[in-house]
Amino acid sequence: MSEKGVRTYSTDEIMGIQAKEHINPKKCMKPGQPEGIDPEYKRHGTSGMIASLNVATGEIVEAMIQPTRTEKDFVAHIESVISHNPNDKHIFVLDKLNTHISEGVVRLVARKEGINETELGKKGKRGILKSVKSRAEFLTNCSHQISFIYTPKHCSWLNQIECWFSIITRRLLNKRSSFKSITDLEQKIRSFIDYYNEFLKKPFQWNYKGNLLRV
Repeated sequence: MSEKGVRTYSTDEIMGIQAKEHINPKKCMKPGQPEGIDPEYKRHGTSGMIASLNVATGEIVEAMIQPTRTEKDFVAHIESVISHNPNDKHIFVLDKLNTHISEGVVRLVARKEGINETELGKKGKRGILKSVKSRAEFLTNCSHQISFIYTPKHCSWLNQIECWFSIITRRLLNKRSSFKSITDLEQKIRSFIDYYNEFLKKPFQWNYKGNLLRV
């Protein structure tokens, strides 16, 4: 937490994670020869993950590991995250994916704020729910117990969860890994998250000062 009672999270999804199983066994290392991996594999389908990174601690919170990322899924993830500390203020940093600015998210925040549903209007017609712009204005209201900060277009690299996605991709979801099924893939992702939270978690330290990059 950056201050007492305020929790900040970096949130996003990674989808299309393939459960690939190597058909042939690995070739053992020998002196002067690295371990060999046969490129032939069998596909078992794909899964995905919605995850939030606690910016202050580096912990991955309530990762939802499943093939879908619908509006309902995203709302359920946000509800799971805030359920750990229901009386605190929660700030989520994320991109402008449509599910992140959806009617379901607005209704969730409205319930926490005690706002009557009739005050929200109707999607595509009127009120807070009318448009993406009106919903975003409501969701970014910092006076709410749950508020959202949206990264600019093409700037998802500013979101710290992307750093963690890079870590799990390099350490677990790489071409050397083999998964016997989607269930096996999802279980190994959960095990990696448990291990990461127990032994590896730490807040990311930004070095970028905000200066213009020269290319």
